Amino acid sequence: MMTQKGQTGSGRKNQPSIALLIIDVINDMEFEEGMQLLRQALPMAKKIAALKARARAAQVPIIYVNDNFGHWRSDLKTQISHCLNDGVRGEPVARLLAPEHSDFFVLKPKSSGFFGTTLHTLLRHLGVNTLVLTGLAADVCILFTAHDAHLRDYQIIVPSDCVASNTLRETRMALANMEKAAHALICKSSSINFKRYTGSRAKRSSV
Repeated sequence: MMTQKGQTGSGRKNQPSIALLIIDVINDMEFEEGMQLLRQALPMAKKIAALKARARAAQVPIIYVNDNFGHWRSDLKTQISHCLNDGVRGEPVARLLAPEHSDFFVLKPKSSGFFGTTLHTLLRHLGVNTLVLTGLAADVCILFTAHDAHLRDYQIIVPSDCVASNTLRETRMALANMEKAAHALICKSSSINFKRYTGSRAKRSSV
Protein backbone atom coordinates (compact mmCIF):
# COMPACT_ATOMS: atom_id res chain seq x y z
CA MET A 1 0.00 0.00 0.00
CA MET A 2 1.37 3.42 -0.91
CA THR A 3 1.38 6.22 1.62
CA GLN A 4 -0.41 9.55 1.45
CA LYS A 5 1.69 12.55 2.44
CA GLY A 6 0.21 14.66 5.18
CA GLN A 7 -2.24 12.01 6.39
CA THR A 8 -1.86 10.74 9.92
CA GLY A 9 -4.64 9.31 12.04
CA SER A 10 -8.30 10.09 12.56
CA GLY A 11 -7.42 12.71 15.18
CA ARG A 12 -5.90 15.25 12.81
CA LYS A 13 -7.74 18.57 13.16
CA ASN A 14 -7.92 19.58 9.50
CA GLN A 15 -8.14 16.10 8.11
CA PRO A 16 -10.45 15.65 5.11
CA SER A 17 -13.50 13.53 5.85
CA ILE A 18 -13.72 12.53 2.19
CA ALA A 19 -11.64 10.25 -0.03
CA LEU A 20 -11.44 9.70 -3.78
CA LEU A 21 -11.59 6.03 -4.77
CA ILE A 22 -10.35 5.10 -8.25
CA ILE A 23 -11.51 1.58 -9.00
CA ASP A 24 -10.11 -0.92 -11.52
CA VAL A 25 -8.58 1.59 -13.94
CA ILE A 26 -5.25 -0.27 -13.98
CA ASN A 27 -6.79 -2.80 -16.31
CA ASP A 28 -5.37 -4.38 -19.47
CA MET A 29 -8.88 -4.78 -20.97
CA GLU A 30 -7.67 -7.88 -22.77
CA PHE A 31 -11.03 -9.62 -22.73
CA GLU A 32 -13.90 -10.14 -25.13
CA GLU A 33 -15.67 -6.82 -24.53
CA GLY A 34 -12.50 -4.88 -23.83
CA MET A 35 -12.64 -2.66 -26.91
CA GLN A 36 -16.24 -1.76 -26.16
CA LEU A 37 -15.28 -0.84 -22.60
CA LEU A 38 -12.26 1.15 -23.76
CA ARG A 39 -14.45 3.41 -25.90
CA GLN A 40 -16.52 4.28 -22.83
CA ALA A 41 -13.51 4.45 -20.49
CA LEU A 42 -11.33 6.96 -22.33
CA PRO A 43 -13.62 10.00 -21.83
CA MET A 44 -14.13 8.84 -18.24
CA ALA A 45 -10.37 8.64 -17.61
CA LYS A 46 -9.87 12.27 -18.65
CA LYS A 47 -12.56 13.39 -16.20
CA ILE A 48 -11.05 11.29 -13.39
CA ALA A 49 -7.60 12.76 -14.07
CA ALA A 50 -9.00 16.28 -13.65
CA LEU A 51 -10.92 15.28 -10.50
CA LYS A 52 -7.82 13.60 -9.08
CA ALA A 53 -5.79 16.78 -9.62
CA ARG A 54 -8.38 18.78 -7.66
CA ALA A 55 -8.47 16.17 -4.90
CA ARG A 56 -4.69 16.30 -4.59
CA ALA A 57 -4.73 20.10 -4.43
CA ALA A 58 -7.25 19.86 -1.57
CA GLN A 59 -5.07 17.22 0.20
CA VAL A 60 -7.82 14.62 -0.09
CA PRO A 61 -6.71 10.96 0.17
CA ILE A 62 -6.60 9.22 -3.21
CA ILE A 63 -7.09 5.46 -3.02
CA TYR A 64 -6.70 3.08 -5.93
CA VAL A 65 -8.82 -0.04 -5.43
CA ASN A 66 -7.87 -2.51 -8.10
CA ASP A 67 -8.60 -6.06 -9.14
CA ASN A 68 -5.73 -8.54 -8.91
CA PHE A 69 -6.52 -10.03 -12.36
CA GLY A 70 -7.37 -13.31 -10.64
CA HIS A 71 -3.73 -13.87 -9.70
CA TRP A 72 -3.22 -13.96 -5.94
CA ARG A 73 0.45 -13.12 -6.39
CA SER A 74 -0.27 -9.89 -8.30
CA ASP A 75 1.11 -6.67 -6.90
CA LEU A 76 0.98 -2.97 -7.69
CA LYS A 77 4.24 -2.72 -9.61
CA THR A 78 3.47 -5.80 -11.70
CA GLN A 79 0.03 -4.54 -12.68
CA ILE A 80 1.19 -1.05 -13.60
CA SER A 81 4.16 -2.36 -15.58
CA HIS A 82 1.95 -4.82 -17.48
CA CYS A 83 -0.61 -2.16 -18.41
CA LEU A 84 1.97 0.44 -19.42
CA ASN A 85 4.62 -1.66 -21.15
CA ASP A 86 3.06 -4.76 -22.70
CA GLY A 87 1.08 -3.13 -25.50
CA VAL A 88 -2.28 -4.00 -23.95
CA ARG A 89 -5.62 -2.49 -24.93
CA GLY A 90 -6.07 -0.66 -21.63
CA GLU A 91 -2.76 1.23 -21.83
CA PRO A 92 -4.27 4.68 -22.68
CA VAL A 93 -6.46 4.62 -19.57
CA ALA A 94 -3.67 3.32 -17.33
CA ARG A 95 -1.29 5.98 -18.65
CA LEU A 96 -3.77 8.78 -17.91
CA LEU A 97 -4.44 7.47 -14.41
CA ALA A 98 -1.21 5.82 -13.27
CA PRO A 99 -0.87 6.06 -9.46
CA GLU A 100 1.58 8.51 -7.96
CA HIS A 101 3.92 7.78 -5.08
CA SER A 102 1.69 9.51 -2.53
CA ASP A 103 -1.45 7.54 -3.48
CA PHE A 104 -2.82 4.59 -1.57
CA PHE A 105 -3.37 1.27 -3.34
CA VAL A 106 -5.60 -1.61 -2.22
CA LEU A 107 -5.79 -4.92 -4.12
CA LYS A 108 -9.18 -6.63 -4.16
CA PRO A 109 -9.95 -10.25 -5.05
CA LYS A 110 -13.62 -9.76 -5.98
CA SER A 111 -16.00 -7.10 -7.30
CA SER A 112 -16.45 -5.06 -4.12
CA GLY A 113 -13.62 -2.87 -2.91
CA PHE A 114 -14.45 -3.94 0.64
CA PHE A 115 -14.61 -7.73 0.22
CA GLY A 116 -11.46 -9.37 1.58
CA THR A 117 -9.48 -6.10 1.64
CA THR A 118 -8.08 -3.56 4.10
CA LEU A 119 -10.14 -0.71 2.63
CA HIS A 120 -12.49 -0.18 5.58
CA THR A 121 -9.60 -0.23 8.04
CA LEU A 122 -7.70 2.31 5.95
CA LEU A 123 -10.71 4.62 5.68
CA ARG A 124 -11.29 4.45 9.44
CA HIS A 125 -7.62 5.30 10.02
CA LEU A 126 -7.95 8.33 7.75
CA GLY A 127 -11.18 9.48 9.40
CA VAL A 128 -13.11 9.26 6.15
CA ASN A 129 -16.91 9.09 6.14
CA THR A 130 -17.67 10.13 2.55
CA LEU A 131 -16.49 8.30 -0.57
CA VAL A 132 -16.29 9.56 -4.13
CA LEU A 133 -16.48 6.44 -6.29
CA THR A 134 -14.95 6.52 -9.77
CA GLY A 135 -13.71 3.98 -12.31
CA LEU A 136 -14.78 0.67 -13.83
CA ALA A 137 -17.21 -0.83 -14.28
CA ALA A 138 -20.22 1.13 -13.10
CA ASP A 139 -22.56 -1.86 -13.31
CA VAL A 140 -20.25 -4.28 -11.49
CA CYS A 141 -17.38 -3.15 -9.26
CA ILE A 142 -18.60 0.40 -8.66
CA LEU A 143 -22.08 -0.92 -7.91
CA PHE A 144 -20.89 -3.63 -5.51
CA THR A 145 -18.54 -1.21 -3.76
CA ALA A 146 -21.31 1.37 -3.37
CA HIS A 147 -23.65 -1.17 -1.78
CA ASP A 148 -20.98 -2.38 0.62
CA ALA A 149 -20.08 1.22 1.48
CA HIS A 150 -23.74 1.94 2.21
CA LEU A 151 -23.94 -1.07 4.53
CA ARG A 152 -20.96 0.38 6.42
CA ASP A 153 -22.67 3.77 6.78
CA TYR A 154 -20.45 5.74 4.41
CA GLN A 155 -21.93 8.62 2.48
CA ILE A 156 -21.46 8.04 -1.24
CA ILE A 157 -20.92 10.39 -4.16
CA VAL A 158 -20.74 9.00 -7.69
CA PRO A 159 -19.78 11.50 -10.41
CA SER A 160 -21.62 10.20 -13.46
CA ASP A 161 -18.90 11.31 -15.87
CA CYS A 162 -16.20 9.45 -13.90
CA VAL A 163 -17.63 5.93 -14.18
CA ALA A 164 -18.15 3.72 -17.22
CA SER A 165 -19.50 0.34 -18.28
CA ASN A 166 -19.53 -1.51 -21.60
CA THR A 167 -22.51 0.60 -22.66
CA LEU A 168 -24.00 3.92 -21.66
CA ARG A 169 -27.30 2.17 -20.90
CA GLU A 170 -25.60 -0.13 -18.39
CA THR A 171 -23.96 2.87 -16.72
CA ARG A 172 -27.24 4.74 -16.44
CA MET A 173 -29.00 1.71 -14.93
CA ALA A 174 -26.20 1.27 -12.40
CA LEU A 175 -26.31 4.93 -11.40
CA ALA A 176 -30.07 4.72 -10.89
CA ASN A 177 -29.61 1.62 -8.72
CA MET A 178 -26.92 3.28 -6.59
CA GLU A 179 -29.02 6.38 -6.12
CA LYS A 180 -32.07 4.37 -5.04
CA ALA A 181 -30.59 1.48 -3.07
CA ALA A 182 -27.33 2.93 -1.71
CA HIS A 183 -28.57 6.52 -1.34
CA ALA A 184 -25.67 7.70 -3.47
CA LEU A 185 -25.50 11.30 -4.57
CA ILE A 186 -25.17 11.29 -8.38
CA CYS A 187 -23.63 14.42 -9.86
CA LYS A 188 -21.11 15.76 -12.36
CA SER A 189 -17.48 15.74 -11.27
CA SER A 190 -17.18 19.50 -11.80
CA SER A 191 -19.72 20.12 -9.02
CA ILE A 192 -17.66 18.38 -6.31
CA ASN A 193 -15.99 20.83 -3.95
CA PHE A 194 -13.51 18.85 -1.86
CA LYS A 195 -12.78 21.77 0.45
CA ARG A 196 -16.30 21.55 1.88
CA TYR A 197 -15.34 18.24 3.49
CA THR A 198 -12.13 19.29 5.22
CA GLY A 199 -12.18 19.15 8.98
CA SER A 200 -15.88 18.35 9.41
CA ARG A 201 -18.39 15.66 8.62
CA ALA A 202 -19.75 15.89 5.08
CA LYS A 203 -23.28 17.09 4.56
CA ARG A 204 -25.51 14.86 2.48
CA SER A 205 -27.21 17.78 0.76
CA SER A 206 -24.13 19.33 -0.86
CA VAL A 207 -21.12 18.29 -2.93
